[in-house]
Amino acid sequence: QVQLVESGGGLVQAGGSLRLSCAASGRTFSDYGMAWFRQAPGKEREFVATIAWTGSNTLYADSVKGRFTISRDNAKNTAYLQMSSLKPDDTAVYYCAAHYRRGLHEIANFDYWGQGTQVTVSS
Repeated sequence: QVQLVESGGGLVQAGGSLRLSCAASGRTFSDYGMAWFRQAPGKEREFVATIAWTGSNTLYADSVKGRFTISRDNAKNTAYLQMSSLKPDDTAVYYCAAHYRRGLHEIANFDYWGQGTQVTVSS
């Protein structure tokens, strides 16, 4: 089992920045690809970004490309999502997810999920 705990959410004005963190425990963090998803009220959960378990490749949703950056620190067992130029449409609960050594594009197959952290962007 892998336990994931997100933090760093909050209220920010449009154009501002936030950094989300996802602390992992329970297994060897470097064996897991990590991702961020989000779910806005009344909408389905959507993919935001993922980073490969190898740590060198990333993939982003078109809606966040160029504004968000996913990264990981294997020494700290933590994944991050740096969010910049935030828009009201980015308002959602953000979830961290992990999967064991799957390919970068296997974004429909994540095994472990965090409880989520709320991000609210005011206009």
